[in-house]
Amino acid sequence: MLTTGTSRRGLIAAGAGLGLAASLPAQPRAQGRDPLRIGVMTDLSGPFAGAGSQPLFWGMETAIELFNERGGVDGRLVQPITADSQSRTETAINEMERLLGQERVEIVAGIYSSAHAVPLSGRFEQAKKLMWITSAIATAVLKDKNFRYVFRPTVHSDQYGEGSVAMIHEHAQAKLGMAPDKVKLAVIYEDGPYGTGVAAAIEANAKQRNMPVVLKEAYSASAPDLSTLVTKLRRERADVVLQAGYNPDITLFLRQAKSGGLRFKMLIGHGAGWSQIDKLTETFGQDVNHLCNVDPAAAQMLDWSKLQPGVGDLAQAFVAKYSEKRQVRDLPTHASMGFNNMWIFLQNVLSPAVKKTGGLTAEALREAALAVDIPVGGTIQGYGVKFEPPESAMAGQNARSIAVVMQFDNGRSRVIWPSSIGQPPVLPLPAGHAYAAR
Repeated sequence: MLTTGTSRRGLIAAGAGLGLAASLPAQPRAQGRDPLRIGVMTDLSGPFAGAGSQPLFWGMETAIELFNERGGVDGRLVQPITADSQSRTETAINEMERLLGQERVEIVAGIYSSAHAVPLSGRFEQAKKLMWITSAIATAVLKDKNFRYVFRPTVHSDQYGEGSVAMIHEHAQAKLGMAPDKVKLAVIYEDGPYGTGVAAAIEANAKQRNMPVVLKEAYSASAPDLSTLVTKLRRERADVVLQAGYNPDITLFLRQAKSGGLRFKMLIGHGAGWSQIDKLTETFGQDVNHLCNVDPAAAQMLDWSKLQPGVGDLAQAFVAKYSEKRQVRDLPTHASMGFNNMWIFLQNVLSPAVKKTGGLTAEALREAALAVDIPVGGTIQGYGVKFEPPESAMAGQNARSIAVVMQFDNGRSRVIWPSSIGQPPVLPLPAGHAYAAR
């Protein structure tokens, strides 16, 4: 279990989310040596917790536990100082200031929400402390910022829009019996940086492929009613609905879409709440069967024999350890994102930096991050890692990250795009499906 450093006001919420004992475990030590202290901040309470932030944290937790079990860095173990940003930007900023100021950590990993990452990134850069983003995917977090201390090993929102539109474009004629430029797309999205970034990428990719977007509309993730949006979608008769949302808004939309008689050929989600297949299946049952989602691939979706040597063994260790503790039907994508991106940091950034300098400084970590060069197939999510340099328009972004399109199949997810590594999609939704176009 992670050692927590949460503030008094967040301790109860963090304890409930993590199952912490009343007395917190002692700080990890090995052979009397000081531990390597790092900050870990995610949303363990509030709406983001159920939209992927909790499994993101649990994946990071599993990576730290496994890293420590294998000896840490020459016997020095990692001690995470955790913070719950409570799905609130103001709390995220306050907790960042506590971690950097009071706890005096040199690096904070995690950050689920792009709405948090946008304001936090500038503060980390100003403080010259390392921000290691394991989830927040909005392109706007990094684009044209030329950050030197902010790194994101996972995908960005432009890749989400590319994946969903490319999949439909590729299969339109064969599966839908329609030329791609006749397929009507509707884009609905929460109005924060995450949803806005994904929607812009969808629109740009659709325009590039000459595919019509008949409706593009934002809404608040906390909206109490989306029936007007459902009415607009019915009026436009979109063939494919593309949504970027969290958990409460997705649930509300699907319920009101069904009761309002909205029908379509396919619905494609884009990460966040759409990655929580267990929650969606528990709530909607077969109604979410064959719907799609764009995200980095979860570890269990890949053929481990095709990964770089040793990576399959690591994936197997992660899946076994996480599954034993969490008892899930299908590991959420965010669990793999948390583990993978934390493991990349521990193994390829923290370890060489500490070995080289004997200490733990943001400057040493930054230099180690820029030196990371992992080939495709070198991580449990299949992609490689090479960060864009400070002079790049996407400085700090992993240039080798990959997003896939997956389809839900009886409570599990399978990759359907890129076609070179995926299975044929079920498209359109079959007759008798709750949302299938008549």
